Amino acid sequence: MAFLTRFLKGLDPFLLLLIAVMIIASVLPARGVAVPVFGALTDVAITLLFFLHGAKLSREAILAGIGNWRLHLMVLASSFILFPILGWSIAHGATGLTTPEILSGVLYLALLPSTVQSSIAFTALAGGNVPAAVCSASLSNITGIVLTPVLVGLLIHVQGSAPGVSLDAIRTVLLQLLLPFVAGHLMRPLIRGFIERNRKILTPVDRTSILLVVYGAFSAAVVGGIWQRTAAIDLFVILGISAALLGVVMAINLFVARRMHLPRGDEIVLLFCGSKKSLVSGVPMAGAIFAPAQVGVIILPLMIFHQLQLFVCAVIAARYRRQLDEEA
Repeated sequence: MAFLTRFLKGLDPFLLLLIAVMIIASVLPARGVAVPVFGALTDVAITLLFFLHGAKLSREAILAGIGNWRLHLMVLASSFILFPILGWSIAHGATGLTTPEILSGVLYLALLPSTVQSSIAFTALAGGNVPAAVCSASLSNITGIVLTPVLVGLLIHVQGSAPGVSLDAIRTVLLQLLLPFVAGHLMRPLIRGFIERNRKILTPVDRTSILLVVYGAFSAAVVGGIWQRTAAIDLFVILGISAALLGVVMAINLFVARRMHLPRGDEIVLLFCGSKKSLVSGVPMAGAIFAPAQVGVIILPLMIFHQLQLFVCAVIAARYRRQLDEEA
């Protein structure tokens, strides 16, 4: 009972909102004329989301941590080499355990960039190198906007779709994600004061955008019969695969950090930034890359992995903090 209480307290409230949206989409999916209207609203929200992410990106923090190039290369290698290798191995080795679409979703999450906000927050909690975390996480996100669609085109073939990523998908990623991100960052000197004063007000834009995309994705998936193709056992398979993937990546990153004699602060950065996957980037990107009926099942592993990584990293960050306090 005590473990269950701690587990429930550790749940991200946003996960409960995601589950609620999935249920609503399952019962009342968007249909008919509501689909294009809802799609246009979602596009606007995503564009605003990436504009604000670019505007919130502190150039000063990046410059403060950019000199630690060896650490940044390790984080990028973890996100875009180690994760894809493991994801590809699982997607092919676990054939028969679950549906091909879910395994494609597992591989997709392995191709995504690291998170920004939570990676930095956990690094700060654990007493790590925060400027380096800001730089590593931001660099991973910017790289992922360009590199993830390329990796998807090379490695993922979802049943019922043509292999590779279409030119339309690439154009959507560039215009809807990368261009607003760059525009927001370039405009930061002009709107920095407003962004800093209204940080708490602007934060809900992140979550609202994701909820809109999830509702649209699951609406299309429900109409396409996602729950007829996905059994309860598939959810447990996703959880088991996610736990194995996260555990192996964190163990390898910790081994590399100590083998390379990284300072404690940099070890924490590699452990957290190198093991996380971004829901904020992954959900909109899936909507741009995959067919509407495929997006719901593709992002299902990402949603489960997202909560698992938050729970595990919170426990590890608290342990690092206790060790730091004991040494003080």
